[in-house]
Amino acid sequence: MVSRTRALLCVASLLLAAQAPRLTAHEIPTDVRVLAFVKPEGSTLRLLVRVPLIAMRDIDFPRRGAGFIDIARAEPALRDAARVWIADNLIVYEEDARLATPAVVAARVALPSDRSFGSFERALAHVTGPRLPDDVSLYWEQGMLDVLLEHPIRSDRSRFSLHPAIARLGLQVTTTVRVVLPEGTVRAFELHGDPGIVRLDPRWHQAALQFVGLGFRHILDGVDHLLFLLCLVIPFRRLRPLILVVTAFTVAHSVTLISAAYGLAPGGLWFPPLVETLIAASILYMALENIVSKGAWAQRWAIAFGFGLVHGFGFSFALTETMQFAGEHLLASLVAFNVGVELGQVLVLALLVPALQALFRFVVAERMGTILVSAFVAHTAWHWTVERWTALRQFPIPRPDAAFYAVFFRWMTGAILVFMLFQLAHLLRGRLFPQQAEHPDRHHGQVGD
Repeated sequence: MVSRTRALLCVASLLLAAQAPRLTAHEIPTDVRVLAFVKPEGSTLRLLVRVPLIAMRDIDFPRRGAGFIDIARAEPALRDAARVWIADNLIVYEEDARLATPAVVAARVALPSDRSFGSFERALAHVTGPRLPDDVSLYWEQGMLDVLLEHPIRSDRSRFSLHPAIARLGLQVTTTVRVVLPEGTVRAFELHGDPGIVRLDPRWHQAALQFVGLGFRHILDGVDHLLFLLCLVIPFRRLRPLILVVTAFTVAHSVTLISAAYGLAPGGLWFPPLVETLIAASILYMALENIVSKGAWAQRWAIAFGFGLVHGFGFSFALTETMQFAGEHLLASLVAFNVGVELGQVLVLALLVPALQALFRFVVAERMGTILVSAFVAHTAWHWTVERWTALRQFPIPRPDAAFYAVFFRWMTGAILVFMLFQLAHLLRGRLFPQQAEHPDRHHGQVGD
């Protein structure tokens, strides 16, 4: 009886071992990169797509020998995979009207070393050309599936959108889409997971609306920027005196954000960690000033302007990937992003000011509350500064040369010019409203000893 049990266990183990390759073949791959071309031409929109075969789960590709894909008998399975995994999930819109499921015109197996997807013309010639020789020894897990899909459209001058709902292909899916417009312009997108509906050639108001939302969400998600705003708000009780401070901060970060988007910022690997370190240091400085100072902070707008220049570079890093959605409307998208940031700041201020008023009125005296809140912010900013400085030291900073000094003085000239214009506006405000200029404490928090 014991020997029979052992024999049954051995047989079961052998069966499981034999099935192991088949089970692992249907596991979800970790990283999947999809390449795609979109080209409207006449009354037809063509989609050329390349996907790793290993991402085509639950499709039984015919095999021969030691697991090589049987190219001679593979086309029906390839078309099934193209329809189930690609055609049904690459959703195209023409002028916001969803198009029907595209026709699978061709499906081919490609070697992993194939470079035909370097351009639309080469990819189209490859997919519509002869298939690989039948005697090619290619493990199916290493092959690529190349597909040509076609949509009937009203006009190639229409505005198209794409929803690549193909995140199920792998744990991490990156889709590189290149759009070939009728005039020959090629626009590239790099999308991660399921990005939703992507407008391939947006109108200016569509791009602007999207970037307003991006700016609004960015300021609410950025803890460092929120803490900086908190440090700006603590000395004040009313929103009116904050207008000058917040405006100075907004003007400054708009200057550097737009300049960086047009390629005027340094491009070294050391620059982003340097900016992040300076942002943390700016929060630390503002918090310490709140603790040490007892005045009305009449010149805080100038400090906010200086640190706003640094924060603008931080905002520009958040736009590195999203600027691909701006289309031809770069400037409109940048202005819209700044509008979104400003709206987010207004919302934060509208919440912070009443909260601080209630805190200083019902919980703790204003001077002590200012010290306690600022000390908490300073503690956090100190740790950030140390951590980011440690990361910055890992990048070699190049020695200044003639080009460096040229860029530096160009930036300094621009910053000084904007600062002088803002100072002029401040002086004009004092001339037009002398009572407010002579009595700034009317609108500032009365900080006790």
